[in-house]
Amino acid sequence: MSPRPAGLRAPEANRSNALHAGAWWLWALGLAVAASRTTNPLLLALLVGVAGYVVAARRTDAPWARSYGAFVKLGLAVLVIRLVFSVLLGSPIPGTHLLVTLPEVPLPDWAQGIRIGGRVTAEQLVFALYDGAKLATLLICVGAANALANPARLLKSLPGALYEAGVAVVVAMTFAPNLVADVARLRTARRLRGRPTGGVRAVLQVGLPVLEGALERSVAVAASMDARGYGRTAPVPRAVRRATAALTLGGLLAVCVGAYGLLAASGGGYAVPLTGAGVVLALAGLRLGGRRSVRTRYRPDRWGARSWLVAGSGAAVAALMIAADPEALHPGVVPLTWPALPLWPALSVLVGLVPAFVAPLPKESE
Repeated sequence: MSPRPAGLRAPEANRSNALHAGAWWLWALGLAVAASRTTNPLLLALLVGVAGYVVAARRTDAPWARSYGAFVKLGLAVLVIRLVFSVLLGSPIPGTHLLVTLPEVPLPDWAQGIRIGGRVTAEQLVFALYDGAKLATLLICVGAANALANPARLLKSLPGALYEAGVAVVVAMTFAPNLVADVARLRTARRLRGRPTGGVRAVLQVGLPVLEGALERSVAVAASMDARGYGRTAPVPRAVRRATAALTLGGLLAVCVGAYGLLAASGGGYAVPLTGAGVVLALAGLRLGGRRSVRTRYRPDRWGARSWLVAGSGAAVAALMIAADPEALHPGVVPLTWPALPLWPALSVLVGLVPAFVAPLPKESE
């Protein structure tokens, strides 16, 4: 029996009350937006702790739930790479606390502004640490969504306009484990026959049977899907198609500009309304585009009150962090000072713990 955090009163998850997969992604994206607004390592560590606690409390034993550890390792690798690049390539941050002086490689005149080696200061490393920690936190938040949301159910909930893409991704995800199993089976067979399993020749001799099996499965799946009527479309007037394209492209463009504003330090004024307007336009375009899809949903996932609470907690964290004082979110490095933990931003991050108490409990493994 896997241990459960004490004091959780949420019901046990089943097919009728399972949390919508989109709610987990909205919650994680809210934490990611909050992480993009700050370089304070204490707030970033608090965001990572909130995401990790929710994952520990609500992830299942499914294969995709094991991806969180991989994202944590990836975030740490990104942090180390950012520090190494800062040491080797330098930084525009001035500093007075000299740590070491590396041999500097002379570069031609056309490479002005770029240097390899030279002075390494404490201010430079602290700035790189803050910057790398922000990117690592973003990756960990995305990893939390991957560990909590069922990818097949998420793709199943896509609007009708994205139905074909969702089916293709689901089929690919279904067959990916088969490819891994085929590779392991063929390598084992070669090892039992006394043949080498490494080298270019062995890879080619294993890869060809795997590719042949994948093609055979693809043909069989395509035939079965065609027999069941997949790919049928309804006739849609030309004006509706043009309106769909205009709304979708315009909405996505507005979302891209708004996302850039959210990531920029000075874009808080226009980013939120522009992102909201873009989401509305894109959803309207997808709604119109879904008219050409003639299909029904078998037992569709419901967006209930718990899903609203989970998604709303992530949105609240993002909104409160955007409204916070920018000076408290970006500790200075020149001169070097110990970062302080601002009270209200820290309390707003704790709102992200709501899913650990309202989301249904996963079934305990026996």
